[in-house]
Amino acid sequence: MLGLGLDFAPMEAQTVGSLPTGEGYQFEPKWDGFRALCFRDGDNVALQSKSGQPLARYFPEVAAAALQVRAERFVLDGEIVVPVEDRLDFDQLLQRIHPAASRVAMLAKEYPAIYVVFDLLLDERGEKVHERLLVERRPQLERFAQKFLRDSPRFKLSPATTDRATVAKWYKSVGGALDGIIAKRLDIPYSSGDRKGMMKIKRLRTADCVVGGYRTSSDGSSLGSLLLGLYTDDGELDYVGFTSGFSAAEKKSLFKRLAAMKTGASFTGRAPGGPSRWNRGKETAWVPVTPQLVLEVEFDHVSGGRFRHGTRPLRFRPDKAPEQCTMEQLDQPVGSSPFSLTVAD
Repeated sequence: MLGLGLDFAPMEAQTVGSLPTGEGYQFEPKWDGFRALCFRDGDNVALQSKSGQPLARYFPEVAAAALQVRAERFVLDGEIVVPVEDRLDFDQLLQRIHPAASRVAMLAKEYPAIYVVFDLLLDERGEKVHERLLVERRPQLERFAQKFLRDSPRFKLSPATTDRATVAKWYKSVGGALDGIIAKRLDIPYSSGDRKGMMKIKRLRTADCVVGGYRTSSDGSSLGSLLLGLYTDDGELDYVGFTSGFSAAEKKSLFKRLAAMKTGASFTGRAPGGPSRWNRGKETAWVPVTPQLVLEVEFDHVSGGRFRHGTRPLRFRPDKAPEQCTMEQLDQPVGSSPFSLTVAD
């Protein structure tokens, strides 16, 4: 990339349920943004997504800031985030992926992005730091950031610690604004494109949702997914996402049960099947059912009043009335800004 001799994918992370045990790990906040490598070679800058796509045109303020760094060559690994007040706004981040340069420029001015740096792969002298162990790379990154990045409003150094008590303090101080924790082994070099030595521990939450419909399998013979809703303050049932993690036996039983619950309408507010950047060209047909089943699900992110990803079903709640399942469950308690996280001496 840009003649720097480094053209590879970012190091990946394996999802796990808890912090790894034992010594030899570095912990960092998990930032809710777009993972990107930042390349600088003289007057040229490139931002490369995890899938290898160029991002500089969508985040011109980050690219411009990289050109202002006094080091004329470097490769960094980090996350592009958009802060709005004391939280990171993923919806604003998504708005940047727009074909109109004028729209991108307007958003960049109104909600400027920040590049959170957590690894140094090539330094200002052209040394391939990525070949070194993390225990050596992190001090080099801190020296690089202190020398070249500390005066830039668009670059922030992600905190890192080996102390588990500090991680607990992060959760306590930042609350729902902390997306989770990244754990990295200190004794391995940067592993481009694979998941050895890096783990992510997501911060998961639960919500009780109303089943308002379902989609079938591609051939229509069995259950595909359940469509979930929550009631608004106005009493409307809004579609908020789906869940599909059932066993074959559970799908068979649910398919039969839901067939007897078919109705003409269920979601009275926002309904499934609307425009989405994620489902273009995909089948969006669904079957409405009487909104009487309550299902507790586990989720990670909420964007635009919906679950950003699919959810994991936990248990049906016959003890709970559908009307008790409200949008308030998606409110995220937030403490201080994630940029306020510190590491104890």
